[in-house]
Amino acid sequence: MKLIEKRVVLHFPGFEPLDGAAHRARYERSARQSAAVWGYSVAIGPAAGSDPLSFEVTTGGGDAAPGAAGDAAPGAAGDAAPGETGSRGWLTKSRIHMIDHDMFVRKLRSGNTLSQIIAGFRSCAQIMLEGGMRGYFRHAWRFGLFFLFPFLLTALAIALTAQIAVMPYSLGFSPWHMLWSGPLGLCFFIFAFLPFSERFHTLHLFADWKMAVALGRMDRADFNGWLEDRATAVREALNEEADEYVISSHSMGSNVAAHVIGILLEREPEIFAGKRVVFATLGSAILQCALLSSAARLRARVGLIARCPEISWLDVQCLTDSINFYKVPIVAVSGHADAPPAKMILIRVKQMLTRERYRRIRKDQLRVHRQYVLGPDLQAPFDFTLMTSGPMPASVFASPDAKRMPG
Repeated sequence: MKLIEKRVVLHFPGFEPLDGAAHRARYERSARQSAAVWGYSVAIGPAAGSDPLSFEVTTGGGDAAPGAAGDAAPGAAGDAAPGETGSRGWLTKSRIHMIDHDMFVRKLRSGNTLSQIIAGFRSCAQIMLEGGMRGYFRHAWRFGLFFLFPFLLTALAIALTAQIAVMPYSLGFSPWHMLWSGPLGLCFFIFAFLPFSERFHTLHLFADWKMAVALGRMDRADFNGWLEDRATAVREALNEEADEYVISSHSMGSNVAAHVIGILLEREPEIFAGKRVVFATLGSAILQCALLSSAARLRARVGLIARCPEISWLDVQCLTDSINFYKVPIVAVSGHADAPPAKMILIRVKQMLTRERYRRIRKDQLRVHRQYVLGPDLQAPFDFTLMTSGPMPASVFASPDAKRMPG
């Protein structure tokens, strides 16, 4: 198998309040973890540009290890010629483009608490009316619970607040007593519930569902214009010569990626001709938006990607991650049962981490959900850094028995 010498990566992160620089810093930390675990060298170049931000990652093993490798361990030497599996030395350069949507995360989280709660419940109602919740429970009941949880939690807190406010009246006291019980109820909500709810990222999840509605309905000019701009930036990145092009996306970023790549295929159906392209969706939330009745444009773009002969679609899913559609065929459920399906890759977070670390994070579902793009403690069948910057083609991750490193 010929090794990758030059790669272009277009990464669409999930719904997190991190800009391109923060995502680059996370990538560097994860890459150094991966390098230490697998025994290769890595050097992360400086950031270039800002919208989107990009940077170069150089990985190597044996005689060809990059000189600016930091403290990562060098790889083992082999016997074959450079560029082939089993080579004595290998060197891979990957240009990573971070197509983050931090500006929308911050925009959707702006405003006072009351306005965020009202907007969140409005999104909840819209998703229910458009059949989204019904689809979640039909295809992935755990995702359905993930959808309901922040709204049920907040509704319960509102009910308790109201109960505290009217308690004197319900006990037969004069309504004048509500002059103290009302502020008491408000204090409970502000100083007890809101800090408690932040443990579960409740308002952040409200904003996430607002974005889900926007990407499903495609009825916001600011979102639509931004997607068009991202498509232009991605088109420019695709002009770079490379052995392989990896379009990776995590969680909500998979919806952004599907729209952007779909826009490019609508404009230029032959845009990927002659290229080796891997579309890797990690903990994908495409169906979070595609199951809305209004998401016809997103579903159509999913079909375009699935039918593009140059694109190999790898859908990475995890049993212990409740925030993904485990074992659900995205392409078919999006209305394209006759199109080539995405290749499912089923991973286990507990195989990537030490027992102690896994025990610490397993009850934090958002932390488990982030593990797709974080560094490993152990050698495992899946490694985000190796997929996006390693020497082997990203398509090797489609096979559980394929080697992840030359040797």
